[in-house]
Amino acid sequence: MKHLRIVVVNTIIHAGDEDDEALRAQAERARALRIGLLEAGYDIIASLPPDMYLPERIAQLQPDMIIVDAESDARDVLEHIVIATRDERRPIVMFTESDDTESMEAAMAAGVSAYIVAGLQSDRIKPVLQVALARFKREQKLLDELSDTKSKLAERKIIERAKGLLMERQGFTEEQAFQKLRSMAMSKNLKLSEVAQRILDVEDLLG
Repeated sequence: MKHLRIVVVNTIIHAGDEDDEALRAQAERARALRIGLLEAGYDIIASLPPDMYLPERIAQLQPDMIIVDAESDARDVLEHIVIATRDERRPIVMFTESDDTESMEAAMAAGVSAYIVAGLQSDRIKPVLQVALARFKREQKLLDELSDTKSKLAERKIIERAKGLLMERQGFTEEQAFQKLRSMAMSKNLKLSEVAQRILDVEDLLG
């Protein structure tokens, strides 16, 4: 498997924050995550804060996977992630300390491939990411198949409408109308549905 290009989304710890216990814990989590990723051979291309600029930065970086390290409730993070991956889906793994069922359901609905509670140990990271990637690929395949089915159904409806129009306007039988569409498609080097759509468009223009 190729080295995944990974963006990590977490709270960025700044100098002077060391006295904050929660931020210290977050820094330890970030360190454990980084160690686990590097030991597993993954390429961390950026660590980003969960702010309003996240979607733009992810679009620029084009990572293979997004890892969210959320100490507690991650709803704000999820909103930015959803926006960032709306047009181009990517596998998302979330490590969190929150076992709230509502938060987990919201994360999964938002497209998170793996939601890991209290499981940020460096030796677990590689198998977690492998499972998340496999699940993402399976879901993406199902979505692509569903989209393809819907597209074919829509094309069939367009062809049926164009056939009906030819039968009405030209007095063709259903077979003659189909052969006419097929002949036009071949002569213009177009798909059957594209020729059918053109016929319907002309009809709309002529009223």
